[in-house]
Amino acid sequence: MNDPVPPSPAPVDEADLDAVERQLGRRPRGVTEVAHRCPCGEPDVLRTEPRLPDGTPFPTTYYATCPRLTGAVSTLETAGVMREMTERLGHDEALAAAHARAHEHYLARRAELGEVPEIAGVSAGGMPTRVKCLHVLVGHSLAAGPGVNPLGDEALAMLDDWWQPTSCAALHAAEDAAEDAAEDAAAGAGTDPVSDGGPEGAHHG
Repeated sequence: MNDPVPPSPAPVDEADLDAVERQLGRRPRGVTEVAHRCPCGEPDVLRTEPRLPDGTPFPTTYYATCPRLTGAVSTLETAGVMREMTERLGHDEALAAAHARAHEHYLARRAELGEVPEIAGVSAGGMPTRVKCLHVLVGHSLAAGPGVNPLGDEALAMLDDWWQPTSCAALHAAEDAAEDAAEDAAAGAGTDPVSDGGPEGAHHG
């Protein structure tokens, strides 16, 4: 008897893809789901296919997208946090074992999305023996929850509330409201794309 085929993940909501496009300045590719949301409600970590639509292997399963989050993490990297963590891995056996388990968890979650021989056994962020990208570890921690990636958890604990004082969602809602108001004002003034000369005179939101 054949094993049942796991259900396909639900398509990612277009509004979420739009939000990530605002964050990255480009449309995200190979997205399987929003792995974590910022407290403001917008995506801040995506779960990504191990092979992008153009065929490129992509080992970073959990991809941090929020520019405020990634900027805060970059500040930790600049301060030498990665070097200090890597040094601790060399003499703290318990931490090294937990870091290796995080690596295995990362690989297992990626394997659920398909096998890509080019990146077999390769996770991301320097796992399992060092730390070379805190963004990866933080993205993994946010997606998997506390207790899975110990160094990602540590880095998160070092961050201030990056979504404060004004959330990205609130800013984007205000921008959308202003755009809607401008369109309503134009309609109230009798602006007509046809009378204004066809497509050249039309407003495309």
